[in-house]
Amino acid sequence: MAFGHFSDDSTNRPMSQINMIPLIDVMLVLLIIFMVTAPLLTHAIKIDLPKASTQVNREKPETVTLSVDGAGNLYWNNTPITDEQLVAQLGEAARRTPQPELHLRADQLTRYQKLAEVMSAAQNAGIVKMGFITQPLHEQ
Repeated sequence: MAFGHFSDDSTNRPMSQINMIPLIDVMLVLLIIFMVTAPLLTHAIKIDLPKASTQVNREKPETVTLSVDGAGNLYWNNTPITDEQLVAQLGEAARRTPQPELHLRADQLTRYQKLAEVMSAAQNAGIVKMGFITQPLHEQ
C-alpha cells in the first residue's frame, strides 16, 4: 500500500514518512497552469469606442395644483373653477409640451365620488402624471 513496501523482510512495518511525490506533482501542475493563464488575464483588446456627450435636462415640468374642498368645489392653482372649466383646463394642460404634473389636493370631508370624477376627467383628457398631496401627521 502507500505506507508499506514490498520486501522479503519478515518485519512488515509501515513507513514512518509521508510520501510527498503526489503533493509536489499537483503543485507543479497548478504552477504551470497559473503561469500559462496569468498573461491572458492582463491581455486587453483595443477597440475604438464611440464618444457621446449628454447635457443635463434642467427643464422641470410645470405643476398644476387641483384642489377639491369638502363641499366639492374645484380650485385650479387656487382659482375657483366649475366642472366645465375643469374639462377645458385639463384638455389644454394635456396638449402642452412638456405635459404638466397634476397635483390633486382633497379635503378630508371630500366625497370619494367627486375625486373619482376628477381623476376620470384627468385620464380622459390625457393627463399622464398625477399625484396626491397630503398633510403629514404631527405626533403630539
